[in-house]
Amino acid sequence: MDPARVMTLAGLVDYQEGRVVSCTLAQQAGFNLTLFAFSKGEGLSTHQSSGDALIQVLEGEGFFSVRGELHRVRAGESILLPAREPHAVDAPEAFKMLLTVVKG
Repeated sequence: MDPARVMTLAGLVDYQEGRVVSCTLAQQAGFNLTLFAFSKGEGLSTHQSSGDALIQVLEGEGFFSVRGELHRVRAGESILLPAREPHAVDAPEAFKMLLTVVKG
């Protein structure tokens, strides 16, 4: 990917039925920037990250369980997932998101 061009992030990853598709934009020690496209009905089971994670929903809406509390996040909205806190992702409808993880 050419980093010196104007782009629409949601257009860089496509939906695939029955799958969660990801595209890593940047990855270095302590930093990760990844696009995701969740097809309807897909998700990620409860897991933890060793770094703080910022989710930015680019298209549609997703549901995020953090510490057992469910949060609905729509296009244009974000949610911060603290490091080492259990969280999960659910896509009752297809949606795209940008994940930024920063490890201390």
